[in-house]
Amino acid sequence: MPTLRSSASSLHSSASPSSVSSPLQGAMGGGQSGLSASSSLSVSVPCDDRDLDQTKEGDSDSLSADEGSDFEDTLRPNMKKRAAKRPLKTTPVAKHPKKGSRMLRGYSQIEPPASDLFDAVKAAKSDMQSLVDEWLESYKQDQDAGFLELINFVIRSCGCKGTVTSEMFKKMSNSEIIRHLTEQFNEDSGDYPLIAPGPSWKKFQGSFCEFVRTLVYQCQYSLLYDGFPMDDLISLLTGLSDSQVRAFRHTSTLTAMKLMTSLVRVALQLSLHKDNNQRQYEAERNKGPEQRSSERLESLLEKRKELQEHQEEIEGMMNALFRGVFVHRYRDVLPEIRAICIEEIGSWMQSYSTSFLTDSYLKYIGWTLHDKHREVRLKCLKALKGLYSNRDLTARLELFTNRFKDRMVSMVMDREYDVAVEAVKLLTLILKNMEGVLTDADCESIYPVVYASNRALASAAGEFLYWKLFYPECETRTLGGRERRRSPRAQRTFFHLLLSFFVESELHDHAAYLIDSLWDCAGSQLKDWESLTSLLLEQDQNLGDVQESTLIEILVSSVRQASEGHPPVGRVTGRKGLTSKERKIQADDKVKLTEHLIPLLPQLLAKFSADAEKVAPLLQLLNYFDLNIYCTRRLEKHLELFLQQLQEVVVKHADPAVLKAGAHALYMLCNPEFTFFSRVDFARSQLLDLLTDRFQQELEELLQSSFLDEDEVYSLAATLKRLSAFYNAHDLSRWELSEPCYRLLRKAVDTGEVPHQVILPALTLVYFSILWTLTHLSGSGASQTQLLSLRGRMVDFCELCQSCLSDVVPEIQEQAFTFLSDLLLIFSPQMIVGGRDFLRPLVFLPEASLQSELASFLMDHVFMQPGELGRGRSQEDHLQIERLHQRRRLLAGFCKLVLYGVLEMEAASDVFKHYNKFYSDYGDIIKETLTRARQIDRSHCSQVLLLSLKQVYTELLQEQGPQGLNELPAFTEMRDLARRFALSFGPQQLQNRDLVVMLHKEGIKFSLSELPPAGSSGQPPNLAFLELLSEFSPRLFHQDKQLLLSYLEKCLQPVSQAPGYPWGPVTTYCHSLSPVENTAETSPQDYHHPKKRRIEGKVLQHREDTSSSQEESLQLNSIPPIPTLTSTAVKSRQPLGGLEEMEEGGGSESEFTQGQPLTVTQKSRFLNPQHFQTPLNSSGPCLDNRLIRLNLMEEDEEELEIQNESGEEWQDLDKLSSPSESGLDLLDAAELNIEDF
Repeated sequence: MPTLRSSASSLHSSASPSSVSSPLQGAMGGGQSGLSASSSLSVSVPCDDRDLDQTKEGDSDSLSADEGSDFEDTLRPNMKKRAAKRPLKTTPVAKHPKKGSRMLRGYSQIEPPASDLFDAVKAAKSDMQSLVDEWLESYKQDQDAGFLELINFVIRSCGCKGTVTSEMFKKMSNSEIIRHLTEQFNEDSGDYPLIAPGPSWKKFQGSFCEFVRTLVYQCQYSLLYDGFPMDDLISLLTGLSDSQVRAFRHTSTLTAMKLMTSLVRVALQLSLHKDNNQRQYEAERNKGPEQRSSERLESLLEKRKELQEHQEEIEGMMNALFRGVFVHRYRDVLPEIRAICIEEIGSWMQSYSTSFLTDSYLKYIGWTLHDKHREVRLKCLKALKGLYSNRDLTARLELFTNRFKDRMVSMVMDREYDVAVEAVKLLTLILKNMEGVLTDADCESIYPVVYASNRALASAAGEFLYWKLFYPECETRTLGGRERRRSPRAQRTFFHLLLSFFVESELHDHAAYLIDSLWDCAGSQLKDWESLTSLLLEQDQNLGDVQESTLIEILVSSVRQASEGHPPVGRVTGRKGLTSKERKIQADDKVKLTEHLIPLLPQLLAKFSADAEKVAPLLQLLNYFDLNIYCTRRLEKHLELFLQQLQEVVVKHADPAVLKAGAHALYMLCNPEFTFFSRVDFARSQLLDLLTDRFQQELEELLQSSFLDEDEVYSLAATLKRLSAFYNAHDLSRWELSEPCYRLLRKAVDTGEVPHQVILPALTLVYFSILWTLTHLSGSGASQTQLLSLRGRMVDFCELCQSCLSDVVPEIQEQAFTFLSDLLLIFSPQMIVGGRDFLRPLVFLPEASLQSELASFLMDHVFMQPGELGRGRSQEDHLQIERLHQRRRLLAGFCKLVLYGVLEMEAASDVFKHYNKFYSDYGDIIKETLTRARQIDRSHCSQVLLLSLKQVYTELLQEQGPQGLNELPAFTEMRDLARRFALSFGPQQLQNRDLVVMLHKEGIKFSLSELPPAGSSGQPPNLAFLELLSEFSPRLFHQDKQLLLSYLEKCLQPVSQAPGYPWGPVTTYCHSLSPVENTAETSPQDYHHPKKRRIEGKVLQHREDTSSSQEESLQLNSIPPIPTLTSTAVKSRQPLGGLEEMEEGGGSESEFTQGQPLTVTQKSRFLNPQHFQTPLNSSGPCLDNRLIRLNLMEEDEEELEIQNESGEEWQDLDKLSSPSESGLDLLDAAELNIEDF
């Protein structure tokens, strides 16, 4: 860190030997006639040899022009020495002393005059300019008191209770002042004004920054150059920014950066004034001798000299702030501080690009793109967006873009969505303003993001895709300054490009997600339904089958998006609703699309009626229409045409998707509120009469004939599918279809002669018939006879389904199981809840035989051997995934029967015992079932868990025998299952105490249920079960372990003299109950003391319940002196013996990039108490001093993350003690290794 002095020239005394003079040198050294035409301010980055090494690694060319350039060598030869002011106090800033010390070291505590500056800024009730003017008036009256008031305002903004008195400011150095303020700091809480909660504090940061900006603005023409002690202020801010106290470092860095931003604005104004002065001087000098005014020339030269002096002073201040604060704090351990630095340097580059938009400054943003904190990466991208959005600046960003383009492209896949969004937007700006920079490979890595689940990210990628593929071909051209409407040819080109991208990229199967991604940037093109429908209805179009299907999907997706206004299923938007303006646009679009598509929908259905894949989505269009327009616009004739086409489609197709879409479309139209309801109802009756007559005729042929050919079977199955699809959406009770279907199913069960293609839709018809009847009877007017009749039909149907569970066709079995689980749940005791006691006659509980068959079906069809799922790219993988979803649905249906009391809870043991083996397929379902079961009855659930273990153990015992049972891999899986069960009890040890003890007792009884006769050398067959019980031992209290040991000893007393005793499993179980097993024993009296982990400023606060040896090794018997290492600019991690050799000055960034972080093993050894006992040099500080220093310096976040990922290292760290728990909240190492980003 450079040492700042009061004179302007001394601000640059720490110049790098490799610095190169800036263009300002020639401008200031040329005399009166040598006034440079380029009077821009050049502010460059300090670099030493190590900086250059790092720069050459990444981009030697990008920094060759001004690497290492600085203000100091540029300004030193021509700088006018300023009037001497108070000496700057920049001796090393003290580290935080021991908490509790309030000694003032003999200095006077005379308080300065009371000031309400802090409270006024906090309240932010008055105009900030008036507040600054009031302070300036007080400063002019008494400069010392006014300046102290400003200093104390900054100190109080840090959250510090201490104040700086005039006596302290005269006699104490900066480091001593900061040490005193550190002692006065309130360590009871880690909060300070910038991060404190509450509405008043939320606005404080904005008011604070506004005050700094206004202060510089008001002083830029007077006090800033006329005696204001800016050097002292900068010096104090530099010292505070190097403090170990987080509040000091955070607040002072924010102050310094905002001060720098204001100074940059002042420097920009000075540069503009110098340019104006130069032009005036040249214009006056070029006048003829008679018109030229020597007095005018002299005044312009004097003005130029004054502006030059002002510029030099501003440059000195900016250089001091940049070198003293930014260069160290942009890599601070606190992400908020790093974010402040990056945000401000971005604003400097945008506002004063002439001086700051160089590779010497851009490299800081480029390096920080790798930061591991979301907020910092976000600030980097936003800063770059401001630069790349200005086409005039992009030419100066070419070297930076070439160096960091790969990183910017890779950030599209950032794990934080908002960062990825900003990365895509940045690349869109690069695409628009820098032609040819992004290669095809770069763009192809962004294209898949249009299908991302996050809508903001997908929309940003859609905009990128639009500007890359669609804009060059389809964007509106301007003519005579006026924008003309897009031509139909351009619209057709747009849709052809869209088709090509979706079909040829093969990135996704659903165009709805692509439409949603492009909606914000290309919504007007996508809502051109006229062009879409004309493409589809053209007779001589050159579209293939896949392209036609895709174009229909695009049409349906755009209509749905315009009508509903929300993204497709699975895409997260984050918005709660639409604004009034958006709702108005949505309503208008819905009317427009309805008016356009109502006449064309029958034509589209007629053209594509033969293709089920195309007609199904076309039928869905009716869901997004404003159906009232059929009446208001007198479009009933188009409704008639649509109903005719619908009937033709239903009669022609038997595909489930087409039938479902047709039934739902008809349901949408069958609303009694519509004036055309009678027409639609008549059409529906005609269609169903046709289907019913056909079904009755085909059914009689099936029942009377002993043989049916394939065509007859297909025709009957298709008719039943059509009727079942319509029965799902419409009440077909008046057609009385259930009775003939029941006769058909009875014949299938009795004779087995009915084809399975017919059985499936017949089952569905009867199922819907029962549900529609229940819907009618749910009203209070149902008679007892009707209820009993429905119950009888339901029981008969359940018997049919139970018979179908043993069918040879898996589809019939699964369908029967699904209907059974649904009906048993619907007709369970839950149906009378809510004042519906009149439905009690309908309550049905399954018999034991049905429960047993349901469990057997589950074992045979759900818990099959788990297989590896593919990546979903082949048809076989898709089928496998669909089968898995079907099995999950079956399992969920069974689990609901258990949770709602239809089945006994013991039935859940058949599910729980597969928890570990099928965890990847059904783990979430089984875990939720286990959680709900425990909420219903904790004791009963614990017994079921034990029963599951007994069942698994008994099955293995019957297969393998008792010999060597615990050495089998299957037994290891059982132990893993027992461990999962033990973890499911959670941390409520006291609440589960009785349950765990009961589980152990029952387990001991089971394991010793068959003791061998006295004198026999055999072992009980269930003895190995004790090893499974040992997994539950950590959930026991110490007292309970002793009781269980006694109980086990009592149970084993008859065989205690047997040869070979004690047996291995008994020894293992006893060891799990031994106090040695858990060093940190708990008891009911002192429970619950959860282990707390707190990270405040990357500080890991360790547990206090450490072992005595470690406690003694870290015990501090006396208050140590302040450590000599006071700078936070620690450039590398060194062993303890070399800590005192670290320099406190600012080095180069290369030291951070070259430093290697400690491995986990090294950190564990370094944090070990024995490592502290390294022999010390006689000249070094004492051991206590070193220990305080190490406690003050925190591990950085990368180390914390590695330690969190390693369980063993975490346990070791937990045992380390912290000498000052509250003090560590405010202290941390202030710089990060750049490789940690």
